[in-house]
Amino acid sequence: MSPSHPVGDEYQARFDALAAAGKDVHGEASFVGALDPRPVRVLDAGCGTGRVAIELARRGYEVVGTDRDQSMLDTAARLAPELPWIQADLATLELPDRFDCVLLAGNVLLFVDPGTQGEVLRRCAAHLNPGGAVVAGFSLDRYGMAAFDRDAEAAGLAVAHRWATWDRRPWTLGGDYAVTVLR
Repeated sequence: MSPSHPVGDEYQARFDALAAAGKDVHGEASFVGALDPRPVRVLDAGCGTGRVAIELARRGYEVVGTDRDQSMLDTAARLAPELPWIQADLATLELPDRFDCVLLAGNVLLFVDPGTQGEVLRRCAAHLNPGGAVVAGFSLDRYGMAAFDRDAEAAGLAVAHRWATWDRRPWTLGGDYAVTVLR
């Protein structure tokens, strides 16, 4: 691990180990690929070390990654220097570009400052092309589904689909994880 990027490198090493053990670590990218209509431009919001953004780019998507943690972005830039990596707080995100899909994978909504989830969803919605989707996957232990749905509605978004996992297992009330497509 690089001493200048220990947090990002340590985080990435966990996924590298899972992939080396034969685990599918690209469920989020596969999920995005199955959206209808298929997005072309994707914002990986809260991209961390770029695992999902890099895979999406490998599959032919135009991808921009953003995260507020510079050590995560340093790892992402080392792994894929050809992709744009932008340091930004999602609650104040203001990019000149619009996207077909804004992806909030990896429990991003649990890592933003408490109480800013609604503003994060508003900023994500503001970066959508017409007909685009915000896709959010997160554990429901600290930010519940009712609060998420209220925040999404306040951001002008409506639930289009909801699953329990990135591989589209059915979601049931009382589940502990959800992947939601908002339009």
